[in-house]
Amino acid sequence: MPSSGVFAVILAAGGGSRFGGDKLLQVWRGQPLAAHAVRAAEAVCGARSVLVVGSNWQGVFDACAPLAGFLVRNPGWRSGIGGSIALGAGAVRHVAEAAVIMLADQPLVTAEHLAALIARWRRAPGTIVATAFAGVLGPPALFPGACLEQLAGLSGDRGARSVIGRAGAQVEGVAFEPAAVDVDRPEDLRRLP
Repeated sequence: MPSSGVFAVILAAGGGSRFGGDKLLQVWRGQPLAAHAVRAAEAVCGARSVLVVGSNWQGVFDACAPLAGFLVRNPGWRSGIGGSIALGAGAVRHVAEAAVIMLADQPLVTAEHLAALIARWRRAPGTIVATAFAGVLGPPALFPGACLEQLAGLSGDRGARSVIGRAGAQVEGVAFEPAAVDVDRPEDLRRLP
């Protein structure tokens, strides 16, 4: 059942330069990597899912269609992840109670984990809830509505960590070691279970 008021922002705009091509279209377990992320997001947020595309936007969109939510195109995707986060957060900041920022190249992230982030946040609504893996806090991460304006102001290669690290931000972690697996190179894809 969709979680009301919480949006998922799926970042799928990069060009996959380290992969040597469009990694998000690579098929794993019967569907493209980007579609895995979109389906997990939709299972939890339904139509409150935002797919941010850039490089090969049409191919990524086609690979994920049909979308329950909507599409945001980042024509400045080469500038870095900050611009994609800004567009996704900016698209929902006036209507969202919170937003889960997630990467399309973390195929082991499950709908159950996204639901666990939201459940933790519901117990402390002013808190940022990030995924704890490999000794760090990272994506997917849920940001309360009060943080979305800051996210909408990001640019360049500055990601959401800069918002997480700001003084005074209350941050909790939800352990999920599989989030440590992301696909940057072809060998990463071959190692997936």
